[in-house]
Amino acid sequence: MRASYIEDLNKWQEGFSFYAPVHVRFSETDMFGHVNNTVPIAYFEYARIEFMKEIGLMQRWLSKDSDLIPVVADMQVDFVRQVFFDEQLKIYVKVDTIGNSSADVHYWAVNDEQETCFTGRGAIVQISKTSGKGHPWSDAEKVMLRSGSLASSGK
Repeated sequence: MRASYIEDLNKWQEGFSFYAPVHVRFSETDMFGHVNNTVPIAYFEYARIEFMKEIGLMQRWLSKDSDLIPVVADMQVDFVRQVFFDEQLKIYVKVDTIGNSSADVHYWAVNDEQETCFTGRGAIVQISKTSGKGHPWSDAEKVMLRSGSLASSGK
């Protein structure tokens, strides 16, 4: 396995702590019996949203007073092994790097045997709904993204 965003696989894997469990549904498989190649992106979305809820950013974005929302700027999936109906997966999520208003989010999907099924990465950008332009992360938000937990300053 060699994805361009992974320099040292063991070190990369050690950086993950948060995951969202996924149970592969029959409707997510194709005529060949394995998970369709479009489905991992939906798994990444689900896990990313759960991660953002865990650290408190999703609640901020969903607040009726908030002008800020996250958008996906790009997404990449690297397939390692086939996944089939009824398998249980853990979709790990971590923030790899943080820019001014963007973050590079990495994903790692493993099955019950802890075998890597697919990996991925994607950039999200925090934008203003009003202007449509990137909005810088606050210092507290950067702490939340780096640590994978609520910033000590609270919500």
